[in-house]
Amino acid sequence: MLQRALIFSSSNPICSQLSTTAPPDNTVFPKRNGGWIIPFSSYQLPAFPSDSAANRPNMASQDEQDPRISNISSAIRVIPDFPKPGIIFQDITTLLLDTKAFRDTIDLFVERYRGKDISVVAGIEARGFIFGPPIALAIGAKFVPMRKPNKLPGEVLSEEYSLEYGKDTMEMHVDAVKAGERALIIDDLVATGGTLSAAISLLERVGVHVVECACVIELPELKGRERLGGKPLFVLVSST
Repeated sequence: MLQRALIFSSSNPICSQLSTTAPPDNTVFPKRNGGWIIPFSSYQLPAFPSDSAANRPNMASQDEQDPRISNISSAIRVIPDFPKPGIIFQDITTLLLDTKAFRDTIDLFVERYRGKDISVVAGIEARGFIFGPPIALAIGAKFVPMRKPNKLPGEVLSEEYSLEYGKDTMEMHVDAVKAGERALIIDDLVATGGTLSAAISLLERVGVHVVECACVIELPELKGRERLGGKPLFVLVSST
């Protein structure tokens, strides 16, 4: 079972951001059961929000259980003190080794986004490249990689964003998307929300409508959802 994820080093400035408050209305993830989760029902998947209701509370029905969520949660390994002391790392490589859990992960996203007129799945480097392409193929969308600087060979658009200890830049080919397209942004985990926020800004600069952001895991203590500018966020597993 995926353990509580937090940063416990008192010297780490992220500690000041930790909170035990309930998640805000624009976040979607399974309920907790005894400190963890009550999964979605395989027969009643989360209701996809209409454009006019994208930021309304309670985007998904969370009344039923879906055993796929607990399988996904159990397949994620927790590694203390990686990549530096004081950080508990959520390792999705073990999820990828579990063919059923990996398939369940992709299926849950595909079931949510199929038939929603999404033409772009934008994957954030690097683990968004793992989940994004199979989702894009299944829903009939193109996959657009959102990369770190100097990785893409063609002409690019760049978006600088803030991290806990500095700044970074995200890039996208200028001809990858067109104004008016509808996009899903995918990554493995949302923590402080900096990369998702940069991806939203990069797409919206060229007139793309970001329908939703989706991640496998959320660390709500770090309040990353607050940096998404009201964009809806869908996650499968959340820490407590």
